[in-house]
Amino acid sequence: QVQLVESGGGLVQAGGSLRLSCVVSGSIFSIGVMAWHRQAPGKQREVVATITRGGATNYADSVKGRFAISRDNAKNTVYLEMNKLKSEDTAVYYCKANILGIDYWGQGTQVTASS
Repeated sequence: QVQLVESGGGLVQAGGSLRLSCVVSGSIFSIGVMAWHRQAPGKQREVVATITRGGATNYADSVKGRFAISRDNAKNTVYLEMNKLKSEDTAVYYCKANILGIDYWGQGTQVTASS
C-alpha cells in the first residue's frame, strides 16, 4: 500500500518559482532513487531530475541551473524547487520512488507557467 502524493503545483507567471513536494507513505523498508518526471500534452513523459539516497543528482539539460531536486530521508519526502519557470515547463509533474526494486508513481500535479 505504498502511496506517493505530490503537492505544490499551480499556475505562475513565467519567471516565477514553485516548490513541489512528494511524500511517500505506506509499508517502506528503504527508498532508493527518487525522481521527478513531467508530461506535457501531446508529448512523451520525460525525466526532469533524479536523486539517489545519498544525494547524487542528475538533471535534464532543459532545467539545469533552474531546478533543484532534494530529499529528506527521515520524512520520506522528495522536493523539486523550480525557478525562472518558462512556458515550456508547463506539464503534469509526477513523482517516482524506487522501493526494493519497484517503481511507484504519484498521481501527478499540474504546473502551468504563463507568459
